[in-house]
Amino acid sequence: MENTNKPQQNKFGNWIKTSITARMLMVGFLVIILLIPLSFINGLIKERAYRQTDVVNEINEKWGNNVLVYGPILKIPYKTYSETKTFNEKTKTYFKETKTHINHAYIFPESLKSEVDVKSKTLNRGNFESAVFTTNMKFSGHYIQTDLKEKDIKNEDIIWDKATVIIKTSNLKGIKSEMLLKLNNNSYAFQTNFNDGSKNYHLDVLETGFIDALDISTKENANFSISMTFNGSKQIEIIPIGKITTMQMTSNWADPSFMGNYLPNDETKEISQTGFKADWKVLHINRAFSQQHLNTIPNLNQFAFGTKFMVMVDEYQKSERSAKYGFLVIALTFLIFFLIQTLSKIDIHPFQYLMIGLALTMFYTLLVSISEHSNFLKAYLIAGISVIVLITLYSKSILKTFKFPLFIGLSLTALYTFIYVIIQLENYALLVGSIGLFLILSIVMFVSRKIDWNNG
Repeated sequence: MENTNKPQQNKFGNWIKTSITARMLMVGFLVIILLIPLSFINGLIKERAYRQTDVVNEINEKWGNNVLVYGPILKIPYKTYSETKTFNEKTKTYFKETKTHINHAYIFPESLKSEVDVKSKTLNRGNFESAVFTTNMKFSGHYIQTDLKEKDIKNEDIIWDKATVIIKTSNLKGIKSEMLLKLNNNSYAFQTNFNDGSKNYHLDVLETGFIDALDISTKENANFSISMTFNGSKQIEIIPIGKITTMQMTSNWADPSFMGNYLPNDETKEISQTGFKADWKVLHINRAFSQQHLNTIPNLNQFAFGTKFMVMVDEYQKSERSAKYGFLVIALTFLIFFLIQTLSKIDIHPFQYLMIGLALTMFYTLLVSISEHSNFLKAYLIAGISVIVLITLYSKSILKTFKFPLFIGLSLTALYTFIYVIIQLENYALLVGSIGLFLILSIVMFVSRKIDWNNG
């Protein structure tokens, strides 16, 4: 039995060694097998990224979340009347009863100017960090004479001595300074627990005490100014409630992402490695809401604009993008060994292919683990050099020459450099990647032209 099986085993082994088709099938099978550890590595990267997201959210929750400012809004109570008829059974007559109701009008300023100065920094917890900021926001502007006749409200029905000013914000917790409204020659402090008149309290609204609103009804303009300081993260936005709204934002953040319905003016926008400066101007004809509203404050978040302060591509995103090219790296490396084996007639065992493939997958675990303690470039260099040196030395023991291992080392260096360049690019990644793959395909076609594919 043993003598019968040995010829069959030798025949199969010789077929693997001598047949180009058999070697191609073997290499393809090993590439597919190595997709299993690559999938686990991708899962590891995503798990670490989710962990980072949780830590960042926890840091931001304690420091301060995104900043959205909606205001200042003039809140003026007014009277409305309703009449009811009641039938008297004894007298067989109707008598009328008039009830008085208190409602509120919300008036937006005629002009709103905002000056925003943002100082960003990073907070660390373990291996993770979050970008946060402290911003000083100064608002100024003016209200014009308040007239609600267009809303069918008479001046004598307006309760001027009960008027207040309110500001809505998404980040009450992040406020780090006392807030005072300066209206004409008077100052008013803000307080929380805003009541919308229906016994519902809103914790995201600040409201002053009663203001001297009679001045607003009699004077041509009522000037105001407010200063507030926030600890926040992620983004800063305001809602353009002024008939003319302007905002100037300066920051030491080098990678701003302007967001919302309105972009800053290109003529005055400046972005450099030390920060940015941007100016916005929004007119009332640019947005679809009026300056006066009755009974409720409208939800105008869709009209907000501002800046996002987030890392464009963080370390885990770069690692994940790098791992997506894992299949390409393994396939091209195996292709190089396959061409060397076919052209030079050097025997390479499937186990040796497998060891080379596992070494290539180790690059990504090294990259993720090192990048948690250093920046991505250093991690990429350390992981890349380690894997290239390992495979080059291992190739020397397999191929028994210097020229082929040297060629393999240079090829891997070029391949990892090519992938790093693609990872760093945003707008041109697809273009550069397509050109690179076309050049690689051209080289492979040129080299493989000498192979006799009919032999096996």
